[in-house]
Amino acid sequence: MSRKDPRQIIRRPVISEKMTQLRTGANTYVFVVDPVANKIEIARAIEEIFDVKVTQVRTQNYAGKTRRMRTSIGRKPDWKKAIVTLEGDQSIEIFDQV
Repeated sequence: MSRKDPRQIIRRPVISEKMTQLRTGANTYVFVVDPVANKIEIARAIEEIFDVKVTQVRTQNYAGKTRRMRTSIGRKPDWKKAIVTLEGDQSIEIFDQV
């Protein structure tokens, strides 16, 4: 079994008002991740990329929405969101810069 690169598992961070409140209140960060990645792979990828200790990973799957494109109907891709809680007073620097 080949191991995925952590940067293929973690696609991008989610930055919004609600996620900022989660980050400051509960030391929780949100990422868009590879839809086939499991919680263990996500936790290892976060720990490897950002050098932090993950205590909990929760995931949510989202179905892609249908969109009209002129005369035809298209579909956005399905995606997965990971809500990652860090240990103690650790933080991820990229969120502090925003």
